[in-house]
Amino acid sequence: MAYAAFRSIGAYVPEKILTNEDLAKMVDTSDEWITKRTGIKERHIAAKDEFTSDMGLKAATKALERSGVEKDKIDMLICATISPDYFCMPSTATIIANKLGIKGATAFDVTAACTGFIYSLSIAKAFIESGMKKNVLIVGSEKLSAITDYTDRGTCILFGDGAGSAVISATDKKEEAIIDIHTGADGEYADLLMTPNGGTGSAHDSLEAESGSCFMQMKGNETFKVAVRTLTNDVKEILTENNIKSEDIKHFIPHQANLRIIKAVGDALKMREDQVVITVQKYGNTSGASIPMAINDLYEAGNLEVGEIMLLDAFGGGLTWGSALVPFSPISKL
Repeated sequence: MAYAAFRSIGAYVPEKILTNEDLAKMVDTSDEWITKRTGIKERHIAAKDEFTSDMGLKAATKALERSGVEKDKIDMLICATISPDYFCMPSTATIIANKLGIKGATAFDVTAACTGFIYSLSIAKAFIESGMKKNVLIVGSEKLSAITDYTDRGTCILFGDGAGSAVISATDKKEEAIIDIHTGADGEYADLLMTPNGGTGSAHDSLEAESGSCFMQMKGNETFKVAVRTLTNDVKEILTENNIKSEDIKHFIPHQANLRIIKAVGDALKMREDQVVITVQKYGNTSGASIPMAINDLYEAGNLEVGEIMLLDAFGGGLTWGSALVPFSPISKL
């Protein structure tokens, strides 16, 4: 039987840094106000001519280099993004594949907001374990600055740009395999976090009206409450189903949305501080890129060892959510 193994990780962040002090010059806010409510100190912002596919390409290139898998062996590429290069088509995944020189592989985007990387991971696992694919490159890449309203204090303080990528490959060794993945959604709460742009659900009569509605909008207090409850319940469920105790998890890597949410969930799960990976202070919320960027930080700091189990957990617009139990299983060290 074929299993799916998490082989490598890579990430990229743009050079430009937008600090809380910078934002205080743009909207009515302060470093103290932002830090107290979010834990964020700074976020990276892509250049005007730097697209979601460009960032995804750099993260994917690094993941491929570390994986031991040749790019011509990649038979599927999935890009999780809510800030694609183009509205509707072509998919950002096809653009990244072309820039990588990957021809003929299945390529498509996943729109699950901040849960996009876990959704992509679940798709890669399913395709590999069914025998349809052998090597899947998943990318989470976001240029959220392009859809952020920098006059809205409630949202502009939260979001940043960046990309993360991983290679998922077939293995016959069960000890290397991704243990389990949960995903879910509930459209009843769709209006808590959305971009009400000119899609058919909210078509506009003029381009002027449409352009003003392409920014992210969020009901912060309601989103916080639903996020904490949903993330906590989902993690408890996946741990129980797999007979794993929270204290046995080496790395709890939640979506980096807000430090208050991360701490609330960590406390509810009785996670120790040394178990919880936190990067939100330097990147902000990078949506589908958030989790792989955090994994990459862990890896590059030398704190991710072969066989260590990562517990991933995310919540995003849709509303969507997901969790995953993933051993780190690089080819080169096994």
